Amino acid sequence: MLTARASSRTVQRVARNFATVVDSAGVKVAAVDNNQPTASVTFLIKAGSRFESKPGVAHGLKNFAFKSSAKRSALGTVRESEIYGGVLSASLSREHLALTAEFLRGDEPYFVDVLTSFVTSAKFARHEYNEYVAPTVESEIEESKFNPGFQAVEAAHAVAFHNGLGSSLLASPHNSITHEDIRSFAQSAFARDNIAVLGTGIDQATLTSLVEQSLSKLSATSQLSSPASSYFGGETRLQAHGGPQTVFIGFGSAGIPSPEIAALAAFLSTTPSVKWSQGTSPITAALPKGTAVEVVYLPYSDASLFGLLVQGPTGPAVKEAGKAAVQALKTVSNGLKGDDLKKALAKAKFAAASAVDSREGLLSVLGSKVLSGHESSLDATLASLDKVSENALAKATSSLVKTKPVFVAVGDVATLPYVDELGL
Repeated sequence: MLTARASSRTVQRVARNFATVVDSAGVKVAAVDNNQPTASVTFLIKAGSRFESKPGVAHGLKNFAFKSSAKRSALGTVRESEIYGGVLSASLSREHLALTAEFLRGDEPYFVDVLTSFVTSAKFARHEYNEYVAPTVESEIEESKFNPGFQAVEAAHAVAFHNGLGSSLLASPHNSITHEDIRSFAQSAFARDNIAVLGTGIDQATLTSLVEQSLSKLSATSQLSSPASSYFGGETRLQAHGGPQTVFIGFGSAGIPSPEIAALAAFLSTTPSVKWSQGTSPITAALPKGTAVEVVYLPYSDASLFGLLVQGPTGPAVKEAGKAAVQALKTVSNGLKGDDLKKALAKAKFAAASAVDSREGLLSVLGSKVLSGHESSLDATLASLDKVSENALAKATSSLVKTKPVFVAVGDVATLPYVDELGL
């Protein structure tokens, strides 16, 4: 009880601190300061793979981050950042490119300037593309070939949504992108209405002032767009070697993600609350030895993808585990009662609330809300989960199961099951 009350106070504090989003020079700015010894600033840009003008340019832009700008060379950025003891990083999702600087409190003027320099005056030099960016892109493509789980989820997006959200996070092998393609994409993406600035360990007034000074010369409006998401479903099979046999059993939907599916994902999750225990997921007890099922729930701005990633040593073992996972999903469609419903909602709320304990979680939970101008707190998320009832969860799960599924098999496709063999 005490822990629950303490968690509630933490969530409320973070929610209050992020509740005010300032529009500074046309850029959304939000900050939270819990008096931690380090700080961070993230430029969150609506430049994910769903917006790319040519396949692979978003991946290339991510790897061009912190290279030469009009103000400093790539080597200069590295040396100066190390002198300050800071860390620079870039990450890409289907909707956003995140450029992040982490540093000691008080060094925010320098690191905001580093982030700003790339956004406002990156050179996108051909030699840097050939010597640094392209090899890194190729390395990440090659690395993904040994991760069947990643391959399955990537293929699932393409099958589920086709264009837009179906675009891959990675460029294709033997791609034809150039530094000029990436420059053009960046020029379209780097606009004031397309950027949100998020800070932790920094006063909002300070961050707002720095943003006003640094981003006011950017163009006001982005030229990027993405088609509204539509869900299709379907099946694909990818021959692969060197990893566990893998299938992804998923369902998607267009529209705003629902709290019922978040509760479903929490209930089916096979991650135990107590270390060394099996947990109480209805999937776990029925799994054959050596197999694993990971619940995947990916909410986006206008769609969501829910699925079960099943992996094991052999095709028959994966088939048995897949049947158990599908059966557990169908059981939920008949309704959860009493403690099962309470457990599902509590786990979903804890997952949402605990995410704000990390900078990555703050980005995923609050970043897109800040960028879109919505209320940037957890209050709405927690309140929506409080309203989930037995009937609403059963209806949402039943509707999900009745849609055309997404099914991806990666590995020895001769032995891996087909979707109709799993009870769907």
